Amino acid sequence: MFYKKDIHVTITNEKSARLETKSPIPKIRKQKGNTTENLTRLDISEELRKKILPHCRLQYGEIWTDPEGKHKVGVLDASNSSDVKKIFGEEKTRLIINDPPYNVVAGNTNTKNLFKIEIQDYISFSKKWVQNALSVMDKNSSLYAWLGADQNDGFQPLPEFMIMMREFKELKARSFITMRNQRGYGTQKNWMSVRQELLYYIKGEPPFKVVYTDIPKILGGYYKKINGKVTDNFERSKSVFIRPGNVWVDVQQVFYRMEENVPGAYAQKPLKSILRIIEASSKKNNLISDFFSHSGVTLVASEKLGRRCYAMELDPVFAELSIRRLEHYRKTGKTGWQWKNPFPEIKIKH
Repeated sequence: MFYKKDIHVTITNEKSARLETKSPIPKIRKQKGNTTENLTRLDISEELRKKILPHCRLQYGEIWTDPEGKHKVGVLDASNSSDVKKIFGEEKTRLIINDPPYNVVAGNTNTKNLFKIEIQDYISFSKKWVQNALSVMDKNSSLYAWLGADQNDGFQPLPEFMIMMREFKELKARSFITMRNQRGYGTQKNWMSVRQELLYYIKGEPPFKVVYTDIPKILGGYYKKINGKVTDNFERSKSVFIRPGNVWVDVQQVFYRMEENVPGAYAQKPLKSILRIIEASSKKNNLISDFFSHSGVTLVASEKLGRRCYAMELDPVFAELSIRRLEHYRKTGKTGWQWKNPFPEIKIKH
């Protein structure tokens, strides 16, 4: 095998190898002051929610319209066709990125936002939001759905959801993506659970742009004859970096020391993953949609990449959080609050 210039592998012993580059490893600066995220999960603290709700600008059925005319956020039910019609009107979306509840108890707490119900009821709920998604999808569009698999309960709802999706003949399955978390939950008697699943479907023939990771190519020697000339993969490649494929190992799981962190939002997806999806499956000024906004990550990603976004969130607290995140980004250029409080008007006990 051949290795890319400036990168080489040093074999330290028979059982290990070390990847070395000429780039120095950055030193981690020590943070001064309080660096603890003091805002608890907003879906479980009723006392905190009561304090925040008066500061939420939307109630159920209401829609916030972006003063710049790009986005909308509504406190709406993704499983209610009238609610979906209310925010979209006659418009069609080119890309939907949905992160519905996984039907898995998160943090040993069953809440209205992150609930676990009987599987047949979950599939019934899922059919409704998928049907509503189809009703607003452009004739050439994409649908991405994050989903979980409960290893303590027969891996539901992933297999049931995948089988259910076969009923929607307008949608064609394209990829089954796995994103690896850096941290996970587990036990000393089982493999640690570090994966999140992402299902990719299309309607019609939507565009798809090849994107790349930040991981450099290092292995050469894959030869192919083109126009009578034998070339290796480095010569044929359009980038010095590898493509992400359908197993994403380069996306950092969000935690409280990251700028993009949204305190109080338990199930937030990494901004990098959403940017990747939007870049690959949409074009400038396209309408992107998120039926389960939660932390507002799709909204901010759309803003960053020059797309419009219509986001729905049944909980007015998280709808407010989504709007504030967009406003915070526009004002400061920061994609989140790290460990700071996004509701400064509410005093949080330390």
